[in-house]
This record gives sequence, structure tokens and C-alpha cells, in this order.
Amino acid sequence: MKGLLVDDDALYLRTLQRALQRRGLDCATASEIEGALALARRERPAFALLDLKLGAESGLSLIEPLRAIDPRMRILLVTGYASIATAVEAIKRGADDYLPKPVTADALLRALRGEPATPAPGGAGMIPLRRLQWEHIQQALHETGGNVSAAARLLGMHRRSLQRKLAKRPGPERGGGEA
Repeated sequence: MKGLLVDDDALYLRTLQRALQRRGLDCATASEIEGALALARRERPAFALLDLKLGAESGLSLIEPLRAIDPRMRILLVTGYASIATAVEAIKRGADDYLPKPVTADALLRALRGEPATPAPGGAGMIPLRRLQWEHIQQALHETGGNVSAAARLLGMHRRSLQRKLAKRPGPERGGGEA
């Protein structure tokens, strides 16, 4: 199955692409809207995974043009800033699913099959809280250009607390799905 992954985070994009490749999916990648549309026209993917925030642009604006290219394409929107408002907007525009970021390859495969993206409570595959916290901190650092003091203000915490959290980078999850 061919897919299109659209995200402005190059590391996340490559990691997810490799994880899906190991599961038998061939995915093209793009980091901006115009490149994503060009790839979709050329490759005709069966699904597209779109990040909500693409730099100054929004992945929401990709949903309708992708749907016009292929009405059968599964379109999944992912975001680190999940809200009811953006979920409703994504579905109104034609997205098939809305997933919190970081989405694992296994959760993505479940969503593509139309299954719940997260397994039943207590099931393996939930992303550990420390990993989600780490990703949130990384997003804040990215938005502040790596400025720890500004990121701490953005997160509503003391700079020293943030520095302690940064010193405790979470390791690979036990038995969890890789991204």
C-alpha cells in the first residue's frame, strides 16, 4: 500500500517512514503543501497522514485538494495540539480520522484499517506519559528556537524544572510500538 506522509518535522517524518516501511508500506514524504500535492498527483497514494501544523500553514488546507485527487484516499490528520475544534473541522473537511501526535506506526495501521487508533485500556501500545511529555517539551523548544527560558515560560514552568526534565530523556518504551 502506498502512502503520503506530510510533516514539517524531518526527524519524525523519517522515523515514521522507516517504521511503516518495515511493516510493508511504501510512503513518500513531504514537508510542505505544494510538495505534498505534487507527490499525491504523481504517486496516487492510498492514504495520507497530515500534520495539522506545517510551519505557517495548516494541514487542514490539504484535505480537500487530496480528496479531489482521489476520493477513496484515507486521510488522517495528526497533531500535537489536539482540540475538539480542530477535530470537528478536520472531519467536516473530509478527514477520515484525527490522531494525537506522536502517532505510532501500529496506531496508524489500526486507523488505516478503520479500527480504534488506541487499543482498549490496559493494552500495550499506549504511549507512556513520559514520552508524551518529552514530545511536548521538544515542540516548545522548537517553537522558541531552542531557548530553554522561553520554552519554560511557554510551558508554564520554571526554567530549572525544564532543565531537569531535559536531562532525563526518556528511553525506548518496553514493549511499546516504535514511531
